[in-house]
Amino acid sequence: MLKKKRTVEIVSDAPLTLGASKYNIGKSSNQMKTLSQFLSEAYDKDVMGSSQIRKTGQRGEIGRDRRKSEPEKRRMKAAGGGKMVPAKSYKDRTDIGQQRQASDRQQQPTQARGSAADAQKAAAKEERRKAAQARIAARKSGKAAPTAAKKTPTATQLLSKKTTKTVSPNYKPAKASGYTRTERQKLQRTGDRLIKDIRAGKNKPASAYAK
Repeated sequence: MLKKKRTVEIVSDAPLTLGASKYNIGKSSNQMKTLSQFLSEAYDKDVMGSSQIRKTGQRGEIGRDRRKSEPEKRRMKAAGGGKMVPAKSYKDRTDIGQQRQASDRQQQPTQARGSAADAQKAAAKEERRKAAQARIAARKSGKAAPTAAKKTPTATQLLSKKTTKTVSPNYKPAKASGYTRTERQKLQRTGDRLIKDIRAGKNKPASAYAK
């Protein structure tokens, strides 16, 4: 038995779009932009050609402001008389806003490529590769891995002490006295004079040490 084919007649003059509301297929006034069109409209050509886009802060620094806010600051300073006050903020660097070169911060090569130093490094790498292959072969055969020759100790190893000092777990740092450096020196010298007079057998009133 043959089935009859059904025909669908389109009455409207609008273009046929399958799921136009879901897949945005068909004619539409708001067409999607390509990536190149979006970038050409959003960024300037001069900015696009540069290698980096840097933001500067209020002080002219490169990048974000990494300073702590006032509630985050914990650094204190002795104000004298046993009182502690919040320390002042650090001054701005004189070279703020200037990009430092890598050659100023990192050690640059002192020899050209292909020099004797590179050949020495390549020989050491080849020696390590052969030693690794020998260990793998010994492990597969069930034999003990060959031990490498005893290395000559470095200067740091020769000069380093055998025993290292350990910090006691009960150690507690001294609390800040709140006295300035001048006040601490004055108290120290007053105590020295008092001890000197006691050893000499001199009896002086307390007012003699209050100067």
